[in-house]
Amino acid sequence: MSIITTPSVTTVPVSFEVYPPRSDASYAALYETIARLAEVAPSFISVTYGAGGSTGGRSLDVLTHILRETRVEPLAHLTCIGSSYAEATALIREFLAAGIRSFLALRGDPPEGAAPGETALGDLESAAQLVQLIDRVQAEHSPYREDPIPGVPGAARVGRRQQVDIAVAAFPNGHPRSRYPSEHIDALLAKQAAGATLAITQLFFHADDYLAFVGRARQAGVLIPILPGIMPITSPGRLRRVLELTGEQVPGDLAVELDVEPTAEGRRELGIRYAAELSRAVLEGGAPGIHLYAFNNHDTVLATLREAGIIASTKETAP
Repeated sequence: MSIITTPSVTTVPVSFEVYPPRSDASYAALYETIARLAEVAPSFISVTYGAGGSTGGRSLDVLTHILRETRVEPLAHLTCIGSSYAEATALIREFLAAGIRSFLALRGDPPEGAAPGETALGDLESAAQLVQLIDRVQAEHSPYREDPIPGVPGAARVGRRQQVDIAVAAFPNGHPRSRYPSEHIDALLAKQAAGATLAITQLFFHADDYLAFVGRARQAGVLIPILPGIMPITSPGRLRRVLELTGEQVPGDLAVELDVEPTAEGRRELGIRYAAELSRAVLEGGAPGIHLYAFNNHDTVLATLREAGIIASTKETAP
């Protein structure tokens, strides 16, 4: 089953991103957030990849918690830059052995000090290659499926293997390291050809950015769903940090409103309203759902969904 068509209590498919806790003391708060997000039956909750040596570390802890304690599909982020085939294969096998069947394959950012355009940063040079590796390792891990035959103890019917869902990143306004204007679309086509089943966009701040990108991608031959990634920005500091990380242009209207609003609660309401309006606009334009970057806080993203009319406004979070 596709991870964006999982049954949901919302009017449209929604999903969330969280990150692993930075300390052991933070697990309880994150697990409470996951429980609250799970109440709206999202299609999936993705977990960013946290440093853990050759293992999934805290990311795997969170993914297995979602798998055990909720009915929500956990989606594991994987990055490949700087990894050998052996290291990446071992990590994929670890996630598969834990029951994870959905992934977000990312190239990742080069380490500080890497020369511009440097590609000799590991055996895997692109997200498309990582998509292929995930599919190959999963095929080796579960080459076929066995279904018990009722009434015949010990007998099984052999069927086709369960396919993994592999999401990839998309960049509505182009990748900051693109060498030519359409390279980000060519890269998305390569990821699709490698076996990707879903794309999730980098942040954008205007609905036309997403809708125009989807139009260009479809014209180029991209057929997989392209899910808009949206983050409620509730402070000038967070906006500056997001712009530093993504290279996006400053959204002038939001930046000005956040700067002049004197109270934290007022800034929060501004960010929620802006994200809700953006969500409504892309859905009206045909988006297949909404993916919200939660920053490990359920209140803001759930308030955004209520403001957008995606979940009932009477559904308040419990104290």
